[in-house]
Amino acid sequence: MQSEYQHLIDLNDYPVSWWTKLIELGEKIKNDPAKYAHECDGKVMATLFYEPSTRTQMSFQTAMIRLGGEIIGFDNPANSSVSKGETIKDTTKIVSSYADILVIRHPIAGAAKAASLTADCPVINAGDGGHLHPTQTLTDLLTLKIEKKRLSGLTIGMCGDLINGRTVHSLCKALSMFEDNKFVFISTPELKMPAYIKDIIKANGSTFEEVHTIEEVIGKLDVLYMTRIQQERFASVEDYLAQKNTYVLDHRKMQLAKQDMIVMHPLPRVDEITVEVDDDPRAMYFTQAKYGVFARMALILTILSDKKGSETLKGKVYGGVKCDNPKCITNHEEYLPKSFRATGDETLLECEYCDERKLV
Repeated sequence: MQSEYQHLIDLNDYPVSWWTKLIELGEKIKNDPAKYAHECDGKVMATLFYEPSTRTQMSFQTAMIRLGGEIIGFDNPANSSVSKGETIKDTTKIVSSYADILVIRHPIAGAAKAASLTADCPVINAGDGGHLHPTQTLTDLLTLKIEKKRLSGLTIGMCGDLINGRTVHSLCKALSMFEDNKFVFISTPELKMPAYIKDIIKANGSTFEEVHTIEEVIGKLDVLYMTRIQQERFASVEDYLAQKNTYVLDHRKMQLAKQDMIVMHPLPRVDEITVEVDDDPRAMYFTQAKYGVFARMALILTILSDKKGSETLKGKVYGGVKCDNPKCITNHEEYLPKSFRATGDETLLECEYCDERKLV
């Protein structure tokens, strides 16, 4: 299915050269933001946030304002026609007719791709459930470029809720595209990185290892990317409490790290980084959030300036085959085409919305 607009649903839909060009623009904006103050005069951005957000929503709004544009949208679906049962298709179709660019966050995987199928303007994925978060990845890449001066030759530790962590999923997919990056996954068996992400890392020529404690690996890391245990992604409070407080980064653990290691976190944090770490010069998470504005300014400018359409669905519909993931948008909005990517012999299918795999 071909769209006449250029969307950002998954960062890996674009070549690395596109990412690096955008990151370079983000650095230029950081160094001289006033130069870009009127680039979006007369433009309107719609923000559809179906779940709570502070940094992502406000940084997008700040980015558009700093570019000279205006903002419409909602941050609580209960205050919109969504509460009356309106589908993503109808909401997107209406709101996109009012805007030049649309930003959507949704608790269901694949929702942003679903929105892009019928939107009348470019769509940006601001997070779809526990699936992907490409604009956080752009923020992370910009942070690494500025603070570590490179995007290759890094040993990156990722700690916490790796099964539900859309930020680490997106970042792994991106950083595995750069040479000589190594990943260390720190989690409990219940929260380990999904198999499809590990397969992507291996296919891109990067390596990874899986461990259970921060202490055993922190000394060899260039970057430690902490994540919170996401209560909203668990089936029950009991399941969440069983994982809560498993990983806490404190001053004692930081003493084991290299002097030039940096600590990143997509925020919000709960209790996985103690406040004493905030004063450590290696703590980069508040600076990281600040860089998010520059990354999103660069993204808005890039998407609005690129008039080429993109292919939103590249697979095909197999008669009667549905995605098995209950958190996939295709199991919530029945009108959507059930599109899958296939292996060579078409016995293993991968949902185009949520990346869930299915043997047929």
